[in-house]
Amino acid sequence: MRQITASGQTVEEAVQTALEQLNTTKDQVEIDVIDEGKKGLLGIFGSKRSIVKVTIVKNQVQETELFLKNVVRNMNVEADITTTIEENHVTFDLTGEKIALLIGKRGQTLNALQYLVHLVLNKEGNQYYTVTLDAEGYRGRRKATLETLAERMAEKAKRINKKVALEPMPAYERKIIHSILQARGDVTTYSDGVEPHRHIVIKP
Repeated sequence: MRQITASGQTVEEAVQTALEQLNTTKDQVEIDVIDEGKKGLLGIFGSKRSIVKVTIVKNQVQETELFLKNVVRNMNVEADITTTIEENHVTFDLTGEKIALLIGKRGQTLNALQYLVHLVLNKEGNQYYTVTLDAEGYRGRRKATLETLAERMAEKAKRINKKVALEPMPAYERKIIHSILQARGDVTTYSDGVEPHRHIVIKP
């Protein structure tokens, strides 16, 4: 963490001096006024300079993007990252060659990366963020696949008049299936098992 103590005729002047030395802007720092100083007689005699401590604050989102770039590079994949922030939700979108390596079988690699990114993003800083890590629109395609699967398995449960268990999935994928089948009145759903083997059961 980089910080600097600077002085000036006024607090504003001291802050400006510190910002120039740190080569940053006011929105990237925390300012701690140590001494506001005082103007002396005629602005000269007995005057006291203002002293401030200025600390660079890490940008959570930028730091996480950097982490993600390094991880992807270490996996020998060249990818561009587009970052979108909406309130307290951050979406990192990966595009590039060999992107399938980052997705993995049924999105397992992408889910593991998303979990890591979430931990890094919320490790430090005052703001709590939720995260989506996407690769070439995979999440949208996966959602469509899950919705089709949900309807198909609901029909199967009705047809055989028995419970049907789906494969284990991460929480947000289970949520997609719960919400699509909630609208139907002919089946109910619940989650069963322990992570990472927690799965959905569809019951007529």
